[in-house]
Amino acid sequence: MTRIKKSPIDLLDDIYSLAYWMTGSEKATTELVNMTYVNTDRTQDESTLLKTFRLCYIDRYGQDTEFCIDSTECSGGKKLMAVLRQWAADIKLSVLLSEVSGLKHRQIAEIVGKPVETVRTWLYLGRKLLVNDMIMKASA
Repeated sequence: MTRIKKSPIDLLDDIYSLAYWMTGSEKATTELVNMTYVNTDRTQDESTLLKTFRLCYIDRYGQDTEFCIDSTECSGGKKLMAVLRQWAADIKLSVLLSEVSGLKHRQIAEIVGKPVETVRTWLYLGRKLLVNDMIMKASA
């Protein structure tokens, strides 16, 4: 299957949808989309634009792989919950990139900077969580 290459302007709606899903707020979405487009140019390809989006998201909402459980043991590290929120965000982004943008596992791995096996695991878990969430909402 041949993919049509999209310019950053062609991807504006997709980027906005990704940002809204990631932030859950119209104001935060607008800020994230603006930040992404300020840091890109019209000649970037889809993959590079999505990397820029992820970097802007991380810059705005933070990501740190160091964490500690007890605040008395912490010395500048992030709390466990903050790291888990970022992992959840990366899982959400991976599912969105797969389902909304139709990207392959290898492309997603390149964008999020993780191994393909990690992305596959995230996609499995993320899809499973979405299905469980939909079932719970339907039964409520």
